[in-house]
Amino acid sequence: MGFRKKNKSPPVLSHEFVIQNHADMVSCVAMIILLGLMFEVTAKFAIMFITVQYNVTQNLEEAIEPVNLYQYGPKDIATVFFYLLIAVILHALIQEYILDKMNRRLHLSKTKHSKFNESGQLAAFYLFSFIWGCSILTAEEFATNPTFLWEGYPHSHMVFQVKFFYICQIAYWLHALPELYFQKVRKEDIPRQLYYICLYVFHITGAYILNLHRLGLVLLVPHSLVELLFHASRLFYFSDENKQKGFTLWALLFVIARLLTLTLSVLTFGFGLPRVQNQGFSLAEGNFNVLTVRMTCLAAICLTQAWMMWKFINFQLKKWREHSQSQATKKKAVSPKSKPHKKDPTRGGSANGVLKSDDKTSPRARKTL
Repeated sequence: MGFRKKNKSPPVLSHEFVIQNHADMVSCVAMIILLGLMFEVTAKFAIMFITVQYNVTQNLEEAIEPVNLYQYGPKDIATVFFYLLIAVILHALIQEYILDKMNRRLHLSKTKHSKFNESGQLAAFYLFSFIWGCSILTAEEFATNPTFLWEGYPHSHMVFQVKFFYICQIAYWLHALPELYFQKVRKEDIPRQLYYICLYVFHITGAYILNLHRLGLVLLVPHSLVELLFHASRLFYFSDENKQKGFTLWALLFVIARLLTLTLSVLTFGFGLPRVQNQGFSLAEGNFNVLTVRMTCLAAICLTQAWMMWKFINFQLKKWREHSQSQATKKKAVSPKSKPHKKDPTRGGSANGVLKSDDKTSPRARKTL
């Protein structure tokens, strides 16, 4: 891990060396790009990585001054790459200075240690995404005008905050792929993490390219809140297993978020976009308002929500079984011990209810003598 003091230095360029020093190596690459701004020859290339590209100035009737809007293009790949490097560095800082210190105090097992690190990183990211997304939506006034999801489509122009939000989102989820190697994620956890990383990249990139950034932003904000609550609850659970109330609230909000996602998706692709005047397919204008694209997007969202609900139901059933087994175990432990029968063959030398005795001084023995 970067920024960490090591007692033993592994061989240079070995796997262990790259894992331990990956944050330092990435920091060097980012610094080289920043230093490129100092020279005129390299400045035009370095600025492509750092600043948001495809600026378009428009004069709006409502605004006194010209408004700077942005489109997307191939140069965004360079910008995403730079902020991917920043995400790796921030990941290492959070791990080193926050999560590792908490892990030393909690003394977690290897399995819980891995899940604790995962939830810690994701909780920080979802908190950042939720606050940033809410600040953007308050300016859009979505609560009072839901029709802005499809009115004026194609939404080929974005304000700076929206475009930068999407670039950071894509960069973060792409950075999660090499982190599977850098963090030495267990083999049994890799498929699960790959599933949701690829789903995030696919949906966020799709909303960005298809000029559906308004719908994507509206769906990401409640989703980030739900995921923030889940990972925060898991962090509290690892610190104290009796703290499980957060999972109940998360389960309720999870179902509401899935219903909200399906409702807004059907409303946008089924009723809103088909009624927009600008119908057709045009790459130059960024217009993808055709039946095939609409149905493909709606099917992708519905299938993803169904998969998430399936995982959610299995998770709840597993927790219910574990709770039932623990309750049954407690009842067995608390139940009183069975009392011995009055006619116990192992006590007093009795058998079949008849008292036997070898004592010849007993009345029965004296009569037989």
